Amino acid sequence: MPHTAYIVEACRTAGGKKNGALREWHAADLGAVVCDELVTRTGIDGAAIDDVICGCVDQVGMQAGNIGRMIVLASKKIPESVPGVSVDRQCGSSQQALHFAAMAVMSGVQDCVIACGVESMTNVPIGANVIDSIKAGRGLASEAKGIQEKRPGVQFSQFKGAELLAKKHGLTREELDKFGYESQRRGLAATEAGKFKAEIVPVKGKDKQGNEIVHDKDEGIRANVSLEAMGKLKTLDPEGIITAATSSQICDGAAAILICNENGLRKLGLKPRAKITEMALAGSDPVIMLEGPIPATENLLKRANMSMDQIDLYEVNEAFAPVPVSWYKKLGADPAKLNVNGGACALGHPLGATGVKIMTTLLYELERRNGKYGVQAICEGGGTANATLIERVAPGSQL
Repeated sequence: MPHTAYIVEACRTAGGKKNGALREWHAADLGAVVCDELVTRTGIDGAAIDDVICGCVDQVGMQAGNIGRMIVLASKKIPESVPGVSVDRQCGSSQQALHFAAMAVMSGVQDCVIACGVESMTNVPIGANVIDSIKAGRGLASEAKGIQEKRPGVQFSQFKGAELLAKKHGLTREELDKFGYESQRRGLAATEAGKFKAEIVPVKGKDKQGNEIVHDKDEGIRANVSLEAMGKLKTLDPEGIITAATSSQICDGAAAILICNENGLRKLGLKPRAKITEMALAGSDPVIMLEGPIPATENLLKRANMSMDQIDLYEVNEAFAPVPVSWYKKLGADPAKLNVNGGACALGHPLGATGVKIMTTLLYELERRNGKYGVQAICEGGGTANATLIERVAPGSQL
């Protein structure tokens, strides 16, 4: 008999800028902090966790050696008897970790699983997992014979893909700037209103002078941003329309979600906050690369037999502004429901952690608004995407 996957608890660190407050944190320790917080908040015995599935993109250096297992070994509340595993589906890595955790408890093979993600982009720069190969002349993944036969001379680039996506959907510099500005405005408003307070785990950090501080606010938010200033920024591509303000920010961070089925809830005396109603994937053009959230969401809604207007909130990762803008335009979604507390242009995109990070924010905002359904979608390197539908469980509801 199939089971239901429930979200029991979720938390994240505040995002740290490159060389910012989290610069001295080891990735495994940062991941352990959020996983330990799940144990603290739920009051469960850490030994009751069946597995820890961790999303991480650049699995080299301090993030190598199966970072999921390293997180368990670094934990203060999860014993060594609990296994750990790592997932790389590029920017959707921890959303895929969430999908795998849901599949495990839905099948009944496991009852209680942590899905988490971590990325220390200060210490393991983006692309670090291919730099040594390039330096040694061993080539890139895209240089595989089978790929080159299909697409001679191709080299996959998310920057190029973002520009191609904007061109395909007829987007303008002006509307992308407005979207980036709105992301900053919403992120600042949410922070000032204390909307992130419950989901963020405060950790020790260092200021610019090296003094110890409490890091509990996303560092990427720019309080004095203006459309006029954004309009003066140079584009990343001299012939393009995307700027640093309409791109995701490099970010250090971690996030974790506890997933249980009915057996896990009963055994551990837990109450669910939401259930994972449906999950979907899609492959898309690997050169444009970032368009995948559109077909993934279409697949998701088809599987759920639902329409976009039934969804209360959407989170679509702002890897580059053309991704969510083309998404809501193509699918006829209401932009007022999209990334309502800001997105990666303001809050940062800690690569492998982002899937669980924005799911955490989606969960808390659904509860705040007394909403029912939330959809999340993430574009991924290589032209794939994950999409997830969650349904909030009202307090006192019968399972």
